[in-house]
Amino acid sequence: MNTSAIETDVSSVPLDEIDVSRPELFQNDTWQPWFARLRKEAPVHYLADSANGPFWSVSSHHLIKEVDTTHSVFSSAAVNGGIAIADPRVIEEGQIQGNSFITMDEPEHMPQRMAVAPTVAPTNLVEFEPLIRERAIDILENLPVGETFNWVQEVSVELTGRMLATLFDFPYEERRKLIHWSDLATAVPEVTGDDSIDMSKRYNELMEAAGAFYQLWASKAGQPPKFDLISMLQHDPSTARMNEDPERFLGTILLLIVGGNDTTRNSISGGVMALNKYPDEYRKLRGNPGLIPNMVAEMVRWQTPVIHMRRTALQDYTLGGRDIKKGDKVIMWYLSGNRDESVFEDPDRLIIDRPNARAHVAFGFGVHRCMGNRLAELQLRVLWEEIVKRFHTVEVVGDVERLPNNFIRGIKDVPVRLHPI
Repeated sequence: MNTSAIETDVSSVPLDEIDVSRPELFQNDTWQPWFARLRKEAPVHYLADSANGPFWSVSSHHLIKEVDTTHSVFSSAAVNGGIAIADPRVIEEGQIQGNSFITMDEPEHMPQRMAVAPTVAPTNLVEFEPLIRERAIDILENLPVGETFNWVQEVSVELTGRMLATLFDFPYEERRKLIHWSDLATAVPEVTGDDSIDMSKRYNELMEAAGAFYQLWASKAGQPPKFDLISMLQHDPSTARMNEDPERFLGTILLLIVGGNDTTRNSISGGVMALNKYPDEYRKLRGNPGLIPNMVAEMVRWQTPVIHMRRTALQDYTLGGRDIKKGDKVIMWYLSGNRDESVFEDPDRLIIDRPNARAHVAFGFGVHRCMGNRLAELQLRVLWEEIVKRFHTVEVVGDVERLPNNFIRGIKDVPVRLHPI
């Protein structure tokens, strides 16, 4: 583990040298004082040099919302740099690089988004709930009570994989491939800090993902419309020929996989960690399971599965008194916005009945607000409703292992032991 971020006194670092994009800050869970200083001294902060080049950090809640909703000024488009702090890599001749509606600006963005939005519309979620509950019960009933196991793999990944397979109508027995491809999507050195990543192998595996989905697309061609994502893409005029554009096809598929995986999976894991860290809140939950819907929003705030989103300025703009220039890279640190002391009282604590838990920015704002946020909340709510029926405590019994990643706040291992009611 890189200990430099733990040993460094935050106050001793010159303000203009603070780099909150270092992956080890998130692996070591030592990011809090760095962002607290930025929120206090420079909520719009410029770093002239980093592994990701020069960039602006936006760390306060209200300024993040300003950037996220001013989409005429701040671009998400791939041609302008996309949505991650890591600049698009120079690719080898013949390789494709995914592009999707999240890396499009208006007016191109919304028609693509609306092609798949009905899958996670409220009316469809009503149909999903019994299935989610059935699968959550099956997972929980087959856990090894009294033994130590990894909650991430046995619950967080398993429930998410089952739901992803359903959303895509993907072969159920191969659902773990979806999780693997989701992990690959953000596995680049600039995001993880790991220079040993075999980028050629990564590319080949992503091409396997593309091949699997091309086969799935072909198997559904000419079939009546269904409520899975592939069928919806095929039957919407704006995306019906998406398979003829490899960049768009791969990008859209990966976006939907990552979006369906990371928020739910890491919030399930983070929620267990948070309740163990704040046992008074766990007791509060046991005393009043009716708090679960609000608790879910608070868990998403506390965990903040997507750490940041990037925008690129299309014109000069003054933000928080700082002059951003056309072409500048602007990073909205959602994780910091969700710990903003001016919005959330005692923000580092999980408070399951927090009155304004839903004021979090974990799902973003504006036209790019997370399309699947209601589905993520539904899965978390149903899972916790079933957990409290069966277990007095899901106890964390060892060291948690987090992933080095400045984009997705990933959790690899949460060793737990179940205590039945």
